[in-house]
Amino acid sequence: MGNEPLLGAHISIAGGIEKSLLRGHELGCNTIQIFTKSSRGWRDKHFKESEIMAFHEAKKKTGIDPVISHCSYLINLASPDRKLYEKSIDSMFNEMERCESLGIAHLVMHPGSHKESGELPGIEKIAEAINILHRRTAGFKVKILLETTAGQGTNLGYRFEQIASIIEKMEEKSRIGLCLDTCHVFAAGYELRTEDGYRKIFQNIEEIMGMERLMVIHLNDSQHDCGSRIDRHEHIGKGMIGEEPFRWIMNDERFKNIPKIIETPKVESKDRDNLQLLRSFCN
Repeated sequence: MGNEPLLGAHISIAGGIEKSLLRGHELGCNTIQIFTKSSRGWRDKHFKESEIMAFHEAKKKTGIDPVISHCSYLINLASPDRKLYEKSIDSMFNEMERCESLGIAHLVMHPGSHKESGELPGIEKIAEAINILHRRTAGFKVKILLETTAGQGTNLGYRFEQIASIIEKMEEKSRIGLCLDTCHVFAAGYELRTEDGYRKIFQNIEEIMGMERLMVIHLNDSQHDCGSRIDRHEHIGKGMIGEEPFRWIMNDERFKNIPKIIETPKVESKDRDNLQLLRSFCN
């Protein structure tokens, strides 16, 4: 793969976790993102030795590296509901265990939703939960990456300051990073479409938490305008962001070795088209 940018898609694990690597390879990906189990259910999963071996063999065969994991959408580490909060911590622990067993280094999660309990208490709960998880997973290599959100409803993580505030409360700051989603930051009110706006976003990250925290980028266009706070992904160049900002990202030297993952709509299954378009932007 040589000098090619690290570019891939979120891929299904249907039929076996190792199948995701083969599907990614067919699309020409050199990195992919997966769920390690159904993202819509609480049911826990542990991999058999044979599944782990098949995954590693497929990884070797395809050369896809790294593989990123995204945790279940049900997990809410900001929940004011004690039962759901504890269930979320347990579920997140299982997510980390699965990543560790597969040798996956980065686990992306949406910070959480405070459900009208307030942003500051929500941030406190997220930090407390991650500290508990870090203690329970001492010696694990997997890092949790907090994903920027659109700020829909009571979702936290729509300002870089909120993510920095969570990181600030970490006992083990070296075990946490940032995943930037282009659709989400745009919907949250960060202007990506002008060169000045683009520059300011990354200057902002540098000043607030340091660019070294940025470990994964989700490349998604947005169905809604800047500041809408609505999280609806669109195909690259077909939404309100347009092609140009994606061209900048693809040619930005700072992001060459950062995995860039598309999570564009699956209905028309245009992953191949989106990836080809992004590759064509590279100078």
